Amino acid sequence: MVIINPGNPCGSVYSYEHLSKIAETARKLGILVVADEVYGHVVFGSKPFVPMGVFGSTVPVFTLGSISKRWMVPGWRLGWLATSDPTGLLRKCGIADSIKNVLDPAPLSPTFIQAAVPEILQKTTEEFFSKTIDILRAASALCYDKLKEIPSITCPQKAEGSMFVLVKLNLSLLEDIEDDMEFCLKLAKEESLVLLPGVTVGLKNWLRITFAVEQSSLEDGLGRLKSFCERHEKKP
Repeated sequence: MVIINPGNPCGSVYSYEHLSKIAETARKLGILVVADEVYGHVVFGSKPFVPMGVFGSTVPVFTLGSISKRWMVPGWRLGWLATSDPTGLLRKCGIADSIKNVLDPAPLSPTFIQAAVPEILQKTTEEFFSKTIDILRAASALCYDKLKEIPSITCPQKAEGSMFVLVKLNLSLLEDIEDDMEFCLKLAKEESLVLLPGVTVGLKNWLRITFAVEQSSLEDGLGRLKSFCERHEKKP
């Protein structure tokens, strides 16, 4: 079972109780859990981030992490895989060794990244993390409030983590737009604004919006989005 927490594309954060149920369900099914936590600790809502690894005694857990998100070095595709398996099941079954054998011949990251990583991990201050969270919290709130001003777009929930929010298109209020893909193509052409159509992640007629930009740019982008939707609204 694969879970993504905090979530991309919807900005969700799972509670301890929800993760506990996931672990128990996986145990009953006799399967392990792969936890994608590249946005681990990038949370700014009411729920704290809970690593799936704390449930390792219930079910074996593989955790995927990355330096690019929490430490804000996009493009540095350097990550890690950690196991939480107090009972030793993965070791007994040879799964851990099999993964290690696959990773051993994998190409290494550029040397300058390898040299920088110890400094980044050891010397990044809590002030850096708290400032980042404050910026993302304000951006998430701004995005949510501005989206409520657009009738043809519904934001079901304010993002609580990661850097994205997922919104629903109400195509019945728009004309000359068939689906989310056409919406995004016309938006890019008319407003030079790029959003991810939901169909790319299996959610037709939804949109993924990132708010990890400067506040002025975010306000400008959301203003363009509102203008585009107003221009394409069906006339009474």
